Amino acid sequence: MSISKRLMDVMLSSLLIVVLSPVALMIAGVIKLSDGGDVFYIAERMRAVNVPFQFWKFRTMKQDEVEAVLSGGHTAGRVTRVGRFLRRTRLDELPQLINILRGDISFVGPRPPLRRYVEMCPDVYGEVLKTRPGVTGLATLAYHRREEALLAPCHTAEEAEAIYVRSCIPAKARLDLIYAREQSLCYDVQLMVATVFKRVPLRAPRGRFSSR
Repeated sequence: MSISKRLMDVMLSSLLIVVLSPVALMIAGVIKLSDGGDVFYIAERMRAVNVPFQFWKFRTMKQDEVEAVLSGGHTAGRVTRVGRFLRRTRLDELPQLINILRGDISFVGPRPPLRRYVEMCPDVYGEVLKTRPGVTGLATLAYHRREEALLAPCHTAEEAEAIYVRSCIPAKARLDLIYAREQSLCYDVQLMVATVFKRVPLRAPRGRFSSR
């Protein structure tokens, strides 16, 4: 990670933590009041092939359910009403500002994978994780709708994982490697703006990507 990219991460995450802390407290209160369960979902992710970290999100599933890594048809009934709103607006990822400030992830980069996917696809993630993972990124934006369409018909976690490993990981890796070749602060800002404002066209320095 370049010094300028890290500096942007620290400055922007610090600012957003201060500005958005009332929103985060309100979300935490709503989650707690809605079912009395834990506010956060904390899980291991990988920021490099052999470097794990604790990944933070607001909890979006029922307290007695294991938070699903892959969202498909098999998880539709397990997401809480509050969780559906948080996922749709991506507010469930607000706690990741702490991960960014700590240096676990960046604002922009590949999504941090589970250890088991790194172990299943070591050659793929050996290349992808040369870039610091991020909250959003080219693959996240360009492949989101396709991934949802592939996983929506799945009735079990095993079926969803088989499709994810066979189809989603290779496709997203190709996009992550394009980002790695083309990354710059200007490109990062473009991807961040495209994340917040869904109607902004998604472009790469050498071409255009279809809608998410």
